[in-house]
Amino acid sequence: MIGQVKRLSALPAEIRNAALALRGALIATAIASGLVNLLMLVAPLFMLQTYDRVLPSRSIATLIGLLAIALVLLMVRAGVDMLRSRLLARIAEIFDETMRDAVFDSVQHAALDQPGSDGLQVMRDLDTIRGFVAGSGLIAICDLPWTPLYIVVCTLFHPLMGLAVAGGAVALALITVGAEMFTRAPTRSLVTLASSRRQMAETAFHHAPVVHALGMQRRMAELWSERTQAYLDAQRVTSDLTGTFGSASRFLRMILQSGVLALGAYLVINQQATAGVMLAATILSIRALAPIELAIANWRSFITVRASFGRLIEALTDMPARPPVTPLPVPNNEIRATSLSLTAPGTNAVVLHDVSFALRAGSAVAVVGPSGSGKSTLARALVGVGTPARGVIRIDGATLAQWDQIALGRSIGYLPQDVALFRGTVAQNISRFAAAPDSTRLIAAAREADVHELILRLPGGYETEVGDGGLMLSGGQRQRIALARALYGDPFLVVLDEPNSNLDAEGERALVRAIGRVRSRGGIVVVVAHRPAVLQTVDHMLVLNEGRMHAFGTTASVLPLLVAKAQPLAPTSAAPQAPMPARRRRKKPMEPRPDA
Repeated sequence: MIGQVKRLSALPAEIRNAALALRGALIATAIASGLVNLLMLVAPLFMLQTYDRVLPSRSIATLIGLLAIALVLLMVRAGVDMLRSRLLARIAEIFDETMRDAVFDSVQHAALDQPGSDGLQVMRDLDTIRGFVAGSGLIAICDLPWTPLYIVVCTLFHPLMGLAVAGGAVALALITVGAEMFTRAPTRSLVTLASSRRQMAETAFHHAPVVHALGMQRRMAELWSERTQAYLDAQRVTSDLTGTFGSASRFLRMILQSGVLALGAYLVINQQATAGVMLAATILSIRALAPIELAIANWRSFITVRASFGRLIEALTDMPARPPVTPLPVPNNEIRATSLSLTAPGTNAVVLHDVSFALRAGSAVAVVGPSGSGKSTLARALVGVGTPARGVIRIDGATLAQWDQIALGRSIGYLPQDVALFRGTVAQNISRFAAAPDSTRLIAAAREADVHELILRLPGGYETEVGDGGLMLSGGQRQRIALARALYGDPFLVVLDEPNSNLDAEGERALVRAIGRVRSRGGIVVVVAHRPAVLQTVDHMLVLNEGRMHAFGTTASVLPLLVAKAQPLAPTSAAPQAPMPARRRRKKPMEPRPDA
């Protein structure tokens, strides 16, 4: 598509599947384009016959017959043209439908493994391709191969006319090449500038309270204005170039049209052609150059969609292959990490080295350590976010890659450090936006998190809208509802990253009870903790420091080591000093009273 030289076999499987699914529709579109362009000859041929046969013979019957034939053929052409437009619209929809799941997976992959990138760009690229296929740009491409046909017909009228039209087509082709050379780089830079401008606006929007509280509105507005101006400058340059080449093509077409008409008049004067040939050749010259002119007018769209198609291929190629996996039983036994080393998201820097531990059903471990020791990185890895640099994580003996991620996700509960609620209702968030949520499991999860009564006190109860990111709720409410989401469906593995950071005393007690319930039903809990409230309900502790495991074992064996390490050492090198005797206060001599 649009200059892509990649063979079909070299494209990602999703694009190959889309091409195969659209093969019949594309063939039908090509046939429809052929009929439309063949029927474009009706008007000039009707004019030719009218001037050369009807007028000299003054035959009304011939005129009516020709007119009837022309009307029927033009109606057929209109119907086929409408059919082609509808086919292109359906092709665009089918391509989008075939690609959308892979594109969404690519966005998720970029968000997890390339956090600094604009992962949503590939979605915009898909929209660009769909709009181009359904628009006039692809129609111009479908019509371009038929330009030689009109040149041949003009040549049949007279060789000089064919030569003139061919010369005009070559001149327009040169303008097209110039448009490609001069507008390619500016058009590509527009994507980067537009992404930067959009990200600046989204940052200010999502962090509006901070921007307002810290008095950063003016500075953020200046930054957005600077990026907008850079985008508009690049857009102006591209628009000027496109407009220049478009004006040049229109000027050349008008010159050619007048030239062909003048050439036809010259041939008529010298009795080398008829008036009908002159007018028919003029109309055909316009039709022959129309696809090229339309292509030049849409050249910016051509470059944009070509770049979008290239980025789409690159994004899908970067997706790791997920071979089919055999469905495994629901996990219920253990989780084990062996020599686990993890990197920071989007980098190759190892932040966690050689961590090994094992937990059996009914266990709970508290992961403790100073900030930056790798606790959250370990929590993300346990739920399948990120690929270990070394080592392996196994659940019931199977590595995470051997599990179907969708199926395994139903057996995992995860509460991230940055609580993330989605725009929707409380019920939708707790039930993980299930297509058919089970109200029994929904309320059971809320009760297990001791948040049922809190939800009922909300204005709409379970149907209360939480807003983008849970903006309509307090920090504690968001955290407790997110805890209920983590517990929905009685997952086997529950990973909680600082689940009490926004909780009050009542919320912490509810958290402790929830952890106890998970353990009592045979689940495993991994909780990242800084506050000691959760230590009373775990039976294991994992101590991390500077990216390394310093201790792992039962709480009874590890906690005393932490307490001892936290106490300051008493001095032992110097001998104990004897207490200093109290100094006696010397009595001052009594002075005589003034009134004595």
